[in-house]
Amino acid sequence: MKNGQKRPRIRPPGYRIPPSRPFLETFRANLKETFFPDDPLRQFKGESASRRFILFLQYILPILQWAPSYTFSLFKSDLVAGITIASLAIPQGISYAKLANLPPILGLYSSFVPPLVYAMMGSSKDLAVGTVAVPSLLLASMLGKEVSVLQEPMVYLHLAFTATFFAGVFQFALGVLRLGFIVDFLSHATIVGFMGGAATVVCLQQLKGILGLQHFTTATDLVSVMESVFAQTHQWRWESVVLGFCFLLFLLSTRYISKRRPKYFWVSVAAPLTAVILGSILVYLTHAQNHGIEVIGYLKKGLNPPSLTSLILSPPYMMLAMKTGIITGIIALAEGIAVGRSFAMFKNYHIDGNKEMIAFGMMNMAGSITSCYLTTGPFSRTAVNYNAGCKTAMSNVVLATAMMITLLFLTPLFHYTPLVVLASIIISAMLSLIDYEAAIRLWHVDKIDFCVCIGAYVGVVFGSVEIGLVLAVVISLFRVLLFVARPRTSVLGNIPNSAIYRRVDQYPAAQSVPGVLILQIDAPIYFTNASYLRERISRWIDDEEGRLRAKGDTSSLLYVILDMGAVSSIDTSGISMLEELKKSVERRGLQLVLANPGSEVMKKLDKSKALEKIGQQWIFLTVAEAVGACSFLLHTYKPGAVANGAVADDSNV
Repeated sequence: MKNGQKRPRIRPPGYRIPPSRPFLETFRANLKETFFPDDPLRQFKGESASRRFILFLQYILPILQWAPSYTFSLFKSDLVAGITIASLAIPQGISYAKLANLPPILGLYSSFVPPLVYAMMGSSKDLAVGTVAVPSLLLASMLGKEVSVLQEPMVYLHLAFTATFFAGVFQFALGVLRLGFIVDFLSHATIVGFMGGAATVVCLQQLKGILGLQHFTTATDLVSVMESVFAQTHQWRWESVVLGFCFLLFLLSTRYISKRRPKYFWVSVAAPLTAVILGSILVYLTHAQNHGIEVIGYLKKGLNPPSLTSLILSPPYMMLAMKTGIITGIIALAEGIAVGRSFAMFKNYHIDGNKEMIAFGMMNMAGSITSCYLTTGPFSRTAVNYNAGCKTAMSNVVLATAMMITLLFLTPLFHYTPLVVLASIIISAMLSLIDYEAAIRLWHVDKIDFCVCIGAYVGVVFGSVEIGLVLAVVISLFRVLLFVARPRTSVLGNIPNSAIYRRVDQYPAAQSVPGVLILQIDAPIYFTNASYLRERISRWIDDEEGRLRAKGDTSSLLYVILDMGAVSSIDTSGISMLEELKKSVERRGLQLVLANPGSEVMKKLDKSKALEKIGQQWIFLTVAEAVGACSFLLHTYKPGAVANGAVADDSNV
C-alpha cells in the first residue's frame, strides 16, 4: 500500500445476500400482495366468533355502521338533498332511457330500486345513483347492431335487462375477487378523451329530436350522422328547431348562473324539470303535437312486475348481452368509482373500491330483475347531492321514495312532454363532459397522454364508442410497453461539497468525476429492454470518451458505475445483458461497477452465478461509496491496473 493507506471496503460490514424463500411461499406472497394489498378483513382476526360475524355484516352492509347513530338533524339534510336530486333525476331518467332506445318509464324505474340497494351496500356518503348518458348510448349502439328496436322491441328490451344483469355479475365478481386494478387501465387521459367523444356523439344523436326528424341513422359516427341529417333537409321542422334552441339557451343560461354563483346551484338543478313542465304546458295549450312536435305519450302508472323471466340466458343472443354487459359495466364502474373518490376527498373520508364494485354489482343485478337498466353514480347527480348538503347515503332512499311516488301517481303528467325538450336536456348535460381545458393541460404536461386522449376522442367520433374505447386502451398499453421497452438512462454527477449524485441534465451544478462514468437506469431490466439498455450504455460510453477527446483531457475513462436503485427486478435476459456488458467494457479496458442493487436483483444475480462473473467486490451500497472506491483505486494504482485484474481478487477490496 502507498503511504500506509488502507483500501476501502467494497461491501458494507455485515452485508449478505437476502435469503430466498421456497417457490410456493414466494408465489403465495406475491399473489396476496397483488390482489389483497390492504385486506380489510384482517381487522377480524383475534375477535370472538360473534364479534367477527357483526364486523363481517358491517363490512358487507355499511348501513349497519352509520344507521344506529343516525339522527333527525342528519335526516333533514338528506331529505332536502334527496328531493333535490329527484327533481333532476326525473327528466334525466326519461331522457337517458330514450337515448338507450328504451321505454321512458324505465328511466324512472332505474332510479327506484338501485338507489335502495346502494344505500345499504355503498361506502360513499355523497354518490347519487342513476342512469348515465354514455352507457345508455353504448347499450343502444351495441344492441342496435344485432336487434332492431323497431322490428323486435321486446327482444331488444329483454336484451337490455340481460346486459344489465351480466354487467352486475361482472362488477360483483371484480369486487369479490378484488380485481379492481382492471379498471385502472382506463387512464385519466383515456377517460377525458372517451367521455368527450361520447358526449359529442350523444349531442349529434340529439339532432333527431332538435330537427324533428322521424327517421334517423342508428350509427354513431360523425359521417353517418351528418349524412342522415343533410339527406333529410326537406323534413326539418322549424317549430321543433325554434323550441329546441329556446330551451337549450334556457338550460345553458341556468348552468352559467350556477357556475358563476355556486350558492345558486339549485337554479341549474331545477332547470331540467322546469323545462319539462313548461314544455308540457306549452304543448298542451297550443296542441303542438298536431304541428310536428313529438311528445312522450302515455306512460304506464304503477310499478312493473319483476323482469326475472325476461332475461335471455340462451343462444343466440346471450353472448351479445354478455359482451354488452361487460363493456358497459366497465365504463359505468370507472365513472362511478372515480366520482365517488373525488367527492370523498372533499369531505376527507375513504371509500373502499372493492366494496363499491360489490355494491354496483348487486344494485345492477337487482335492477335487472325489477325492470331497470344499467345504473351507476353519475357526476351531475352526485354534484347536486353534495351541494344540497347530503350527510349520508339516506339521500338515495329519499330519491327512491320520490321516484316511487312519481311512478304511482304522477306519470300521466308527462304525456305532453315534447321530445325536443328531452334532447335539449341531454345536450346541455353532455356539453360539460367535453373537457377541452383538460386536453390542453395534457398537451402542456405530457404529449403522449394528449395523443391517448385525442386517439380516444377520434375513435369514438369517427368510428364508434367501442372502437374509441378499444383504441384508447391500446394506446395506453402501448405507452406502458414503450416505457418498459425504452427505459430512461441518464448520466449522474456529483453535487459539490456533498455525497449526492444527480442527473447532469437536470442539475447544471452537478460535476462529472474524472475517470468515472455514472449511469442511472430508471426501470426494471427485462427481455423487452435488455438489448436496448446494452446498446444505450455502450453509446453513453462512446459519447463520454468522445467528449474527453474533444476537450483534450489527458485522463481516460476507467470505470462505469450503474446506479440500480430504480431496478426493482431483473429476469434472465437482463442478467445475460449484464454479463455481456461486463465482457464488453473489459475489452475496452474498463471496469463495470454496480451500485445499490435491490434485494430481488441480488437474489437472482446470486442464483445465476452472475455475481461471480461481475465480482462481488464491485457491488456497492451507494453511488457515493462506489465513486469513493473507484477514486481511491485511481489514485493508488497505475491507470488500467484494476481493469487488468491486478486487484480484482484482493479480499480486502
